[in-house]
Amino acid sequence: MTQSPNLDKLNQAPDKAPVALLLIDVVNDLEFDGGENLLPHALAMANALAALKHRVKAHGIPVIYANDNFGRWRSDFSKIVEHCLQADMRGRPVVSQLRPDEDDYFILKPKHSAFFQTNLEILLEYLGAKTLMLTGMDGDICVLFSANDAYMRDFRIYIPSDCTASESNERNREALRLMERVLKADISLSTDLKLEQMAS
Repeated sequence: MTQSPNLDKLNQAPDKAPVALLLIDVVNDLEFDGGENLLPHALAMANALAALKHRVKAHGIPVIYANDNFGRWRSDFSKIVEHCLQADMRGRPVVSQLRPDEDDYFILKPKHSAFFQTNLEILLEYLGAKTLMLTGMDGDICVLFSANDAYMRDFRIYIPSDCTASESNERNREALRLMERVLKADISLSTDLKLEQMAS
């Protein structure tokens, strides 16, 4: 992907990025009812998603973390990461695989959708992104709500089926089938995504 230089010294986002990878609620301590059910599915997802993130960044595709603020309106993302990486946190093995890099973007969201009351749409407009890869947890809640909002904004949607997790495989499959049918999402495996074509 060819990028023109960004002359804004205060904002180093690339000027052109037709596609972006969105990681939804992957920085999560999983310390809630149902978190114990989600953990094994989240671990499998984290393995695939970590590999996808590595491939994505090699193609110059920006990575955006859209994370719940845990109901704390003074939340700081770095503090959330630090909290989730504590030894006694259930979600630590997931977060340790998917911790953000310094050049990744992040937004904090107050509700289920990554678009609702966040600056995600402004960031995507700045990047010029028209295609989104949506990944993360829960596939049948926050990924679903975010995909719905992306569809209503006319984004092309990819939801790699091995890069989402819910509290059960059945619920995750149902959500993926719904997003494929209603939101016209491509739910191919992450290893089947043609990133070079998507990034050009």
